[in-house]
Amino acid sequence: EVQLVESGGGLVQPGGSLRLSCAASGFTFGSSSVSWVRQAPGKGPEWVSMINIISGRTYYAASVKGRFTISRDNAENTLYLQMNSLKPEDTAVYHCVRGDRRYDPQSAVGYWGQGTQVTVSA
Repeated sequence: EVQLVESGGGLVQPGGSLRLSCAASGFTFGSSSVSWVRQAPGKGPEWVSMINIISGRTYYAASVKGRFTISRDNAENTLYLQMNSLKPEDTAVYHCVRGDRRYDPQSAVGYWGQGTQVTVSA
């Protein structure tokens, strides 16, 4: 069974940092892209970042560019999202999902699991 399991979320003050991890089982990332998508209370899914597993090419939403960094460890089948200079509006449940979700983050909903909660508050 294919599974992506997120971890690393928590409560942090504005301006703080967190590093999220996504561990894959049942498959390898291969040449596909993997995305981070988040959903805040009362809002629809929002695409955050994407990486091409083979080339390492990265992509970011305007709202997080310059603050977040996506990376991967192919040998360990693990994806990371380093989040710096966090803002209250970053509060959401964060999910990692296979594929390019830049233009249709709603498409990720059927594929994600529990996710990891990030709360930014003073």
